[in-house]
Amino acid sequence: MAIKVLHHGLATTVQDLGRPGYFHLGIPVGGAMDRYAMRAANLLVGNDEGAAGLEAVFIGPKLEFTEDALVAVTGADMPAKVDGVAQAGWTAFKVKAGQTLTFDFLKSGARICIAVSGGIDGPEALGSRSTYPIGALGGFNGRPLAAGDELPVGSGSLASEGKSVPEAMRRKPGMPAELRVLPGLYWHRVTEQSQENFFADEWKVANEADRMGYRFKGGRKLDFVEREQPFGAGSDPSNIVDSCYPYGSIQVPGGTEPIILHRDAVSGGGYFMVGTVISADMDLIGQLQPHMPTRFVKVTMEEALAARGERRAALSRLREALA
Repeated sequence: MAIKVLHHGLATTVQDLGRPGYFHLGIPVGGAMDRYAMRAANLLVGNDEGAAGLEAVFIGPKLEFTEDALVAVTGADMPAKVDGVAQAGWTAFKVKAGQTLTFDFLKSGARICIAVSGGIDGPEALGSRSTYPIGALGGFNGRPLAAGDELPVGSGSLASEGKSVPEAMRRKPGMPAELRVLPGLYWHRVTEQSQENFFADEWKVANEADRMGYRFKGGRKLDFVEREQPFGAGSDPSNIVDSCYPYGSIQVPGGTEPIILHRDAVSGGGYFMVGTVISADMDLIGQLQPHMPTRFVKVTMEEALAARGERRAALSRLREALA
């Protein structure tokens, strides 16, 4: 079976749950920006949670199916249509051979995950089919989809159509969105007043928001504690003599615009980090649109670990609901 790409949508790529284990070599984890949504989509169509699907941003693709398939679309509210007939989101539905899957206008969120029974097939790169466009790695020839591409699909038994994720389990950002942050190794580099301002201010997602990082604007500039810059750090007080960048870390070049490093971000560099968004909230970032109001919420390590536990429990409930 194959899926013919009639229109690529916007930044549509093949993604799974990523390729952990190579970050120390400069190769990011990658994978779906909203892993929860990708897991849910795969479970709905009877796939393994780690099967490869498609991720599209703001505008969905137009896809023609050569064989019958079970499909699920999760994540953002971007209604799917089969030959023009609307389909429910977060719900498994059938697409017959010769039919075309299209998408309506985006209503909320930013990214959709599209799972197909059998999963998107093709060779793995370092244990994953996820697309890392900057490194031309994985996915379909290491790049976003283009019209004329034909995606191979693995074999899989058709699960029951109509299976749906309960509304209460469809996690979405609030308004404003709240992202929990653990202050980082360089937290002491900014003044106490700036530390308070960072969490008190309301920020807005900038236009520069993609798989590498999300930039935020609107809050007060961070002031730095005066010090003599160490050799090799550069003249700007936000510069350091290079460090590893944890996944989800927040750098603030010049102290003006925080940038959260996401799935395809670099693994190190010369900007200080004010803190790190906890793992339980990283999926939410992938659903933030430009200009969306956002607040950072300070948490302790104990609270971050508790949130991770709650996240695991939520995944267990999802698996039970869709078993």
